[in-house]
Amino acid sequence: MKKCKISDLLIFILSAELVGVLSSLFAGNIGEAYQTLEKPPLSPPAIVFPIVWTILYALMGISACIIYGSNAEKKQKDSALRTYRIQLLVNFLWSIVYFRFQALWTSVIVITALLVLIVVMIVKFYRIDKTAAFLNIPYLVWVLFASYLNVATAVIN
Repeated sequence: MKKCKISDLLIFILSAELVGVLSSLFAGNIGEAYQTLEKPPLSPPAIVFPIVWTILYALMGISACIIYGSNAEKKQKDSALRTYRIQLLVNFLWSIVYFRFQALWTSVIVITALLVLIVVMIVKFYRIDKTAAFLNIPYLVWVLFASYLNVATAVIN
């Protein structure tokens, strides 16, 4: 990492993790909601989700800190970090739409917007720091998988 101080790194990781925690709190009883739905093939056990998301939020925080500490132009960094914050907001909303409201088709729209934002974020990060971009590839892959689960669940429910 270029100039990502340990204090900045902790702030970025903890703020990303906090988004996940708050989203799950506002989403209500996720475990119960998950159990009530018919699940498509390849659906992992419920315990997998918090483990994967904890890792992904940490990677997001690390990547954002790399961008924040980079030597890129302020305008370029601000644009990349704005996209990061917007995708984090959409990420936050998805669980609430999917689990609290069980608006499965609406959540398909939300997760599609999230996918687009993740790709845009990765491209912007790549232009500043390749490592920061590559740290988000697992996130992109997971959200692609989650999109399959979301669409398939909407179809069968």
